[in-house]
Amino acid sequence: MRPFDPRLLRFARSARLLLVSGMLIGVVQTAAIVGFAWALAGLVTGFIEGRHAFELRGLIALFAASVVVRALAAWLWELTGLAGAARVRQELRKQVLAAAASLGPDRLRDRSSTELATVAGPGLDSLDGYFARYLPQLLLAGIATPLLVVAMWSADPLSAVIVALALPLIPVFMVLIGLATSAVQRRQWEALQELARAFLEVVGGLATLILHGRQHRQVTRLRAVTHDYRRRTMRVLRVTFLSGFVLELAGSLSVALVAVTAGLRLVDGTMDFLPALFVLVLAPEVFLPVRNVGAQFHASADGMAAAESAFAIIEEAADHRAQSEPGDTDAARVDSLSAAAPAAAGLHVRGLTVQRGDQRIVDAFDMDAARGQVSLIAGESGAGKSTVLDALLGFAPASGLVLLDGAPLTLDRIAWAGQRPQLVAGPIIDNVTLGARRIDTSLVQRCLALTGLAGLPLERTLGPGGSGLSGGQAQRLAVARACYRLLERDLPLLLLDEPSSALDEAAETALISSLRELAAEGRIVVVVAHRESVLRRADAVVRVGALEHV
Repeated sequence: MRPFDPRLLRFARSARLLLVSGMLIGVVQTAAIVGFAWALAGLVTGFIEGRHAFELRGLIALFAASVVVRALAAWLWELTGLAGAARVRQELRKQVLAAAASLGPDRLRDRSSTELATVAGPGLDSLDGYFARYLPQLLLAGIATPLLVVAMWSADPLSAVIVALALPLIPVFMVLIGLATSAVQRRQWEALQELARAFLEVVGGLATLILHGRQHRQVTRLRAVTHDYRRRTMRVLRVTFLSGFVLELAGSLSVALVAVTAGLRLVDGTMDFLPALFVLVLAPEVFLPVRNVGAQFHASADGMAAAESAFAIIEEAADHRAQSEPGDTDAARVDSLSAAAPAAAGLHVRGLTVQRGDQRIVDAFDMDAARGQVSLIAGESGAGKSTVLDALLGFAPASGLVLLDGAPLTLDRIAWAGQRPQLVAGPIIDNVTLGARRIDTSLVQRCLALTGLAGLPLERTLGPGGSGLSGGQAQRLAVARACYRLLERDLPLLLLDEPSSALDEAAETALISSLRELAAEGRIVVVVAHRESVLRRADAVVRVGALEHV
């Protein structure tokens, strides 16, 4: 792991302000250290010479001011570090979530949901140690160490030379220790992700395990994964303590070397007491920031390991956007499609093509969906109906032209519900208003009524994954969530993937009637379905490769 990852400055603007303020605090703290050493050396020398305290009042004031300034600088470092970490975490989380939305499920299929949750959650929380403890020491080592060596040179060049020769030994040890720590820390991070994955799998399948009486066997598995994580954590701690000992030993020996040479020169009279004491006070301060960098390196390893995973997701999304920018040929094709597309209001799709590798899933799909109508995408199983919806949402790599009211379609103009309802543990109202800008109880009740769930109490609490509801109720609750987003944000387009696959005919009829009610308000409703009962109730049926109006 690098001491400082420059990608932090690129992805988190708050880190730049933290670095600038850190440099200023570092200069002030270094000046306080030099002032403290000079004042202490002068006071001790003055008292030995028998001078009165009143004569040394300037040095006493400098001593007191240096102590106060250094304490305030250390406190300010902690404060700015924690505040900066909070802002950086917020910025990185937003970018990770935006990158995940940009990539979509199709490109994130190689990443588990637990990996994303671990990175965006406890992983980025670990950046507190990096910004509050490690980064201040890194900046201080880069600023204070050379300045203190210069201060020592002004008092005793020989001591400065000794320090300059001994100083590089500590970074060499840090590099060697860092190589070992990096591997151990990476394995610990992977063990944490495995623990999160195992726990999520058990919770997700707990109902099935209980049904078959196999729930107790998972205790052994979780215990084994937990033990592995504990063992790797202890290994990291062993490396941490060992590295701290090595750095302390190297720093102590270097300071001892300066002290011995200064003492010998004091004995033979080639060095005065004042510069000798000044150098001896400064010598530990020269090595202290470098030693602290090595000691705090481990405190930052968790956060930087998670940050690297976050950077990988963000950069993958950026590469995807760069690859998705149309070239000259694609631009010409889009221009020709734009010329052929109707200028009327509504959703217009021309030449939509989705290809994964060498396999073309959807080929030149065309569609027109007018406001005030329920349009249905139909086709054989596996024909690419859900893929068309993924392409409209930006979740699948696609080419072609998609216009909504004459402008390119963007995700912020769509409300949608997928084929598999994703519900969270908590009250019904929280599931309906998930991600909403505001909570409107009357609007929640209307959305539940539209989906046939009017009798469902808003305060009723669901278990993990929405347990406590039947499959049909969970499906309708997901549709109610999409309806809430549609109405709360006054969006023009509603996309639903198989919203009635788990419903009986009566519930399905009521749901289609509710969708017609929403469409009658001037919105576009597009539904993916294969049931004949739904096809008969749609205003327009669009088949893959053919357009048929009912």
